[in-house]
Amino acid sequence: MFIPVYKIPPRPVTPSAAGPAISMSKHPHTFRAEWAPSIPRELMAGAVATFALIPEVIAFSFVAGVDPAVGLFASFIISIVIAFTGARPAMVSAAAGSVALVAAPLVHAHGVQYLFAAGILAGAVQILFGLLRLGVLMRYVSGSVRTGFVNALAILIFSAQMPHLIGANAATWAMVGAGLLIIYGLPRLTTVVPSPLVCIVVLTVAANWLDLPLKTVADLGLLPDGLPSFGLPQVPWSLETLRLIALPALAIAMVGLLESMMTASVVDELTDTPSSKNRECSGIGVANIAASLFGGIAGCAMIGQTVGNVRYGGRGRLSTLFAGAFLLILMVLLKPWVSQVPVAALVAIMVMVSASTLDWGSARALLRHPKLSSAVMLATVVVTVATDNLAAGVGVGVLLSGVFFTFKVSRLLSVEKTQDGAGLTYRVSGQVFFASADQLVDAFDVRDIEGRPVRIELTNAHFWDITAVNALDKVCQRLRKHGSTVEVTGLNEHGRALVSRLDIGIE
Repeated sequence: MFIPVYKIPPRPVTPSAAGPAISMSKHPHTFRAEWAPSIPRELMAGAVATFALIPEVIAFSFVAGVDPAVGLFASFIISIVIAFTGARPAMVSAAAGSVALVAAPLVHAHGVQYLFAAGILAGAVQILFGLLRLGVLMRYVSGSVRTGFVNALAILIFSAQMPHLIGANAATWAMVGAGLLIIYGLPRLTTVVPSPLVCIVVLTVAANWLDLPLKTVADLGLLPDGLPSFGLPQVPWSLETLRLIALPALAIAMVGLLESMMTASVVDELTDTPSSKNRECSGIGVANIAASLFGGIAGCAMIGQTVGNVRYGGRGRLSTLFAGAFLLILMVLLKPWVSQVPVAALVAIMVMVSASTLDWGSARALLRHPKLSSAVMLATVVVTVATDNLAAGVGVGVLLSGVFFTFKVSRLLSVEKTQDGAGLTYRVSGQVFFASADQLVDAFDVRDIEGRPVRIELTNAHFWDITAVNALDKVCQRLRKHGSTVEVTGLNEHGRALVSRLDIGIE
């Protein structure tokens, strides 16, 4: 028989206005491929990520109730350390808003030194998480939850720019518009230099030359005057301190792990390359311990800055390393110039990052995908945006995914009754577990059986848990009580093991 073979032509990848197209080829595992496939591109992509970091890190520092220097120092240390210890090249990690939200109550109640102590404990938890190879839990996060996570992040990134625009003067709006024009227009002419860097330089020069009334980086908060210094947190090393920081540290660790692993999965898909989630867990733990010892807040992966880094050519660890190193250079050596950068330029960059992060195709897919999958995606977005908490949104999404999956699988169970001489044969097919156990019991109506011999055929069924085996035992006991002889056949090895463990006389 002739079987036709259809060859699907590769989809052409064209440069977008946001930057060069993402290569989908897998590089060989060499030092150069992992660190710097293209050194100029890595450095420029890292610089773009750095400028995108500054306004958010300063804003997140205020959310956590700490000085901007605490967030900026943390971002520098985390980026440097994670470049060596992390598993996902090109991923940018720093002081993040999700961590700031869970850290704020501890700072307000006990002070910043307890935050540093909690950061060390959170890092230790994350290292243990990686050593125990619990990164495998990412497999239980469905594609719908990941899509919702990405879309929610895009909305949050965009909404974070609104305070800079609402009530702003005409000059601010004009500069944001000019910045977007440069960001999306320049790549049509050349991609030698990332357009966001050109946007920053041009708008800064124009703002100073025209003496425009614009808010600058200096207005966001005081930048550091020197280098971070090493030191242990100034807290009593006692069980009381451990009691105070234990729950906040666990929250910081879990939120950081969740966001880092989700961001790593996004980059895996963008670059078509795999990464070790277990190593990423341990890597961010080491980075958070280092940041806390140098007077910084704990952090995690920054999806907006990471996407910006990848969109502009970052593929190796050098882009991550340079994002941190360049941040230190900007904070200390170039502080007078960085202070003059208009916030409008940074807003334009973050609007671009938001647009690049959003999965625009997911809106059209809502009508094509199964309703339950679409509901999971929408719930993840709504909860995340409503609570401004990524962990809450993903948690709700994972919970709904589990509930909906259980519902769908439970409906696959079927019980077919046939006449077999004087007796009856019930053929059970599908998955029997806690959600479908009652359905199995309800399929046997003793009033129809009237004491006749019954054979229960289980060759095409699988019993997963104790609830399922107990349901089968309940059916057998009920039939025998009404005078029927019961024969159970086809129970697989896993089911027999459960029966033996519970000491149930089914067979």
